Amino acid sequence: MKKKDIGNLKIAYIGGGSRAWAWTFMADLALDRDAGGEIRLYDIDIEAANHNKIISNSLPGNWRYSVYKTLPEALDGVDFVIISTLPGTFTEMHSDVHFPERLGIYQSVGDTTGPGGIIRAMRTLPMFAKFAEAIRSYAPDAWVINYTNPLALCLRTLYHIFPEIKALGCCHEVFGTQELLAAMVKRKLDVEDVERHEIDVNVLGLNHFTWFSNASYKGYCLMDMYREFSEEFYETGFNVKETELLNQNFTCVHRVKFDLFKRFGWIAAAGDRHLAEFMPGGEYLKDEETVRRWGFYLTPVDWRETDLKSRLEKSAKLVSGEIKMPMRSSGEEGVALIKALSGAGRMISNVNLPNYGGQIANLPKETVVETNAVFSLDDVRPVYAGALSDGLCKLIRPHAENQTVILNAAMNCDRNSLYEAFRQDPLLIGRVSEAELRALADDMIKNTLKYLPKGWE
Repeated sequence: MKKKDIGNLKIAYIGGGSRAWAWTFMADLALDRDAGGEIRLYDIDIEAANHNKIISNSLPGNWRYSVYKTLPEALDGVDFVIISTLPGTFTEMHSDVHFPERLGIYQSVGDTTGPGGIIRAMRTLPMFAKFAEAIRSYAPDAWVINYTNPLALCLRTLYHIFPEIKALGCCHEVFGTQELLAAMVKRKLDVEDVERHEIDVNVLGLNHFTWFSNASYKGYCLMDMYREFSEEFYETGFNVKETELLNQNFTCVHRVKFDLFKRFGWIAAAGDRHLAEFMPGGEYLKDEETVRRWGFYLTPVDWRETDLKSRLEKSAKLVSGEIKMPMRSSGEEGVALIKALSGAGRMISNVNLPNYGGQIANLPKETVVETNAVFSLDDVRPVYAGALSDGLCKLIRPHAENQTVILNAAMNCDRNSLYEAFRQDPLLIGRVSEAELRALADDMIKNTLKYLPKGWE
């Protein structure tokens, strides 16, 4: 493929009215002095997209932002597609997260796995099926970068509908664990200015349930160091930054990570809030007291609603010019990946892709897995990560197999498959009766019917 002119790229942003990830992406684009072109904002909330157009066109850099009213127009002839959407509203997310609590089932996030993640998939995957159809028709050669959760299932839907699509899923959870290891290296080796990208890791697992089978810093193996480090802070936890505890809805002190390392010998590479949801529900999420003891927090949807109000207020001030967008790098790699795929360099990063190349040897090929990959001109080449250990494979494989069940439920409005997905989820296994499970699934579906295909009625 011919190298792209990175000063004249065309990018469609599905979900371009976002007041969260979009602002992060805009700032990162503005800070990059090499790349430029047109960003096409598409959102069902056109007013929000127009606000982001005003905000982003006031930023420095080489990008022009426009709002497109239809998806075909936004996609036509673009080089890249960014997808970052909220499926439904916080009303639906409230039932995703909080309805299971009536049965003593707690979820710290509720957007990837567990009953909340499964129901979120029911309204998200049909939307992604439509995205895949539109991309196939109007931008078949574009690279698609997805940030929407449940990330792995969204990506699997894109490939299910359009097998030739060039799509990948990006997540920053691995970065946070690299930062933890960088803080450990500073402490243990008494060195300054260790950057997370200097921590080399072998990544394997599923999104939000990723693992490092090895880690090193400038050729120095970190696994024994991490064993000592995790033992030292096993009871108290460890704060990477002094500001971490300011927002208790998202922070953790990594005690779940340390416990998982003690049990399985590999470094769990996601936030504790996500890791806990993939484990049997009687462990880290048994009850609210257990959650507090492990040093992380449940994120109530009421808090998200309050946070949205503050973001709306901030958006109005940004549009009016009363305040300016902070110009600081997010640490995300989206812009760097776009540049590498355009031919401006080569890089390695963690990425979610179908396991077609067998990059994780003992997971099914159709499973969307997370490993490292090499990014270069029009190419993403997954790195062979090896096999999961026996103990971790027993934990991870049921989640991998449940991808197929959840996809079938969403694509076919199949209530029996939905029940089966609930039945196989570790948060529910052995903790609810069959009657309770079905009633919970039915109530959660009923609360989100507005955003589901008519087949669910």
